[in-house]
Amino acid sequence: MRIAPLALALALTLSTATPVLAQQAPPIRVDDRVAPLAASLPDAARLARFDAFVAEVQKQFEVPGVAVAIVKDGQVVLARGYGVRELSKPERVDEHTLFAIASNTKAFTAAALNILQDDGKLKTTDRVIDHLPWFRMSDPYVTREMRIRDLLAHRSGLSLGAGDLLYWPTTTYSAREVAERLKDVPLTGGFREQYAYDNILFGVAGLVVEQVAGMSFKQFLQTRIWQPLGMTETRFNADDLTPGDNVAIGHARFDFKDLRPIRTPTTWHNVSGAGGVYASVHDLSKWMNALLAGGVIPGSGGKRLFSEARLREMWSVLTPIPVRPASIPELAPATPNFSGYGQGWFLSDYAGHKLVWHTGGWPGQVSRLTLLPDQGIGVVVLTNAEVGQAFNAITYEALDMMLGLTGHDWLKGQAAAFAKAQSNADEDWQKHVAARDRNSTPSLPLAKYAGTYRDPWYGDVIIRQGRNGLEMQFSRTAQLLGDLQHWQHDSFIVRWRDRSLNADAFVSFALDADGRIREVRMEPVSPLTDFSFDFQDLRLVPVDRR
Repeated sequence: MRIAPLALALALTLSTATPVLAQQAPPIRVDDRVAPLAASLPDAARLARFDAFVAEVQKQFEVPGVAVAIVKDGQVVLARGYGVRELSKPERVDEHTLFAIASNTKAFTAAALNILQDDGKLKTTDRVIDHLPWFRMSDPYVTREMRIRDLLAHRSGLSLGAGDLLYWPTTTYSAREVAERLKDVPLTGGFREQYAYDNILFGVAGLVVEQVAGMSFKQFLQTRIWQPLGMTETRFNADDLTPGDNVAIGHARFDFKDLRPIRTPTTWHNVSGAGGVYASVHDLSKWMNALLAGGVIPGSGGKRLFSEARLREMWSVLTPIPVRPASIPELAPATPNFSGYGQGWFLSDYAGHKLVWHTGGWPGQVSRLTLLPDQGIGVVVLTNAEVGQAFNAITYEALDMMLGLTGHDWLKGQAAAFAKAQSNADEDWQKHVAARDRNSTPSLPLAKYAGTYRDPWYGDVIIRQGRNGLEMQFSRTAQLLGDLQHWQHDSFIVRWRDRSLNADAFVSFALDADGRIREVRMEPVSPLTDFSFDFQDLRLVPVDRR
C-alpha cells in the first residue's frame, strides 16, 4: 500500500503523475465559524503566497486536485481545496471533498485500542492471543509474545509490505481469512529487532477492537471518535460512498507515463485497520485539533476521546528508524535528528520541534497529516495523484509559514528527488536490458508452463493458455490478470492488463533435473512499483507436477 514516508519507506517509492494545468487559486477564505485569528498567524498576503505555492506544486508534479487544512491552537487557519476532483471535469476540490486517506487510518486504529484501555477492557501490553486465541504468526515464539502494541509498531519481523497481496489490489478474502493466513507469511527479521513497515497487523488490530468492544470496527470508530468530534463527512471505506458524493477520483500514470483517472474501485473491507477511510480536510481539522488538545474534544467542556496518558504512549517511540542523509541537498533541512514509530504514528523532529505524522497511499491518491504538538500546529494535505513529493513540499511550506521560517526551496528539492527516483528506475531497467540474452528460448513448450501454482500464504495463481499466448491470473484478485511475454531462458514478464497498476513483474520458472517445473518466483520489474505488490515473497509451486 502506498503508505510509508519519504526516507522511511514511501514517498520516493510512489510513482508520480503527469502535468496538469495549474488551477487559479480561489479567493482566500478563513473559516468564519472559528474565533478571530491571533495576530501572530499568517496574514492574507502570506496565505496568498501559500496558495501560489500549492499551484506551483500542482503544475510541477501534475496533480489535478489538492485539499489542505492548517490548524493552530484550536483554530482553523486554512481549510480549502485547489484544482479539480477529476481531470477534464469541472467539479472543483473544496474543504469538504472526500479523499482516501489510506494509512492515515492507522492513527484511528491505534486510538481505538487506547480508548479501550481507558475503558479498562484491555491493555496494549496484553498478548494478542489473550483476545484472539486463534491468532498465529509463522513462529510460535512470536505468536506467544506478540502484544497488542506490537501490532501497531512495525517491528514484528515481517518484511516490508509482507502479505499485502492478500488485499492489495482488492481480493475476495475476508478479514478473518487474511489474518489467519499470517501463519504462513514468512518472518525475515527478528522479533522487535528492526523497523519494517507492514499493513496486515493493523488488520489484526481492527479484529481485536471488534472482539473486545463487542461491535464492528466501523461502529466503534463512528460512535467513539467520529460522532463525538462531529466528523460527519468521514466514511469507513469506499463501500460507504454513494452516488453524487463530493469525492476525489484518483489518478495514476498508466505505464508510468500518461495521467488518467483510475476507474477500478478499491476497498479494504478485509484489512480495515490498516487503511480505507475516506475523509475531508474539514473533518480532519477536527481530528487534528483534538489530538493537539491532548485528546480533549473541542467545544465539549473537557470531554475526552482518550486520556493524556494514552496519547503519550501513542506518541512515544517503540521502534527506532535509522536516519539517513538527504539524497538531495535542498532537502537536508528536513532531515531529522531522530526518527521512530510509535503506535500508528511516525515520530521525528523539524526545526527543533517534535513532529508527529503519517502518510497514506492509495491507488491514485496520497496524503500526509503532520502535527507539531508543542506549537499547537497541524497540517493535512490530501491529493488525487500518486506523487509523494507533492504532499511533502506542501507540508513543509505550510510548516515554515506557521513557524515563520524562510529560505527553504521545498519545490526545487522535491522536484530533484522525483527526478532522481525516475533516473534510478531508468538505470535499473537498462541493467536488465543489458543482461538479457535476446537469443535464448524457453526450455519447454509454452503449454508446459500452464497450470495452477500455489503459494502457502496467498493461495493459487493460475497460468493458462489464452488467445494471445500464456496469461496469469491471481485466483483471489481480479485485477491481477496479465499476459506473459518471454524475457529470456525460463523467465517471462507478466504485463497486467490494468495498466494503472504499474506493477509488471518478472516471472521465473525453476526446473528440476528431469525438466519439470519445481518452483516459480516473481519480482517487480521497476523499483517504482509500490511495495505492496510483494511478489518477491511468493513461493509458487505446481499443484500437479508433471
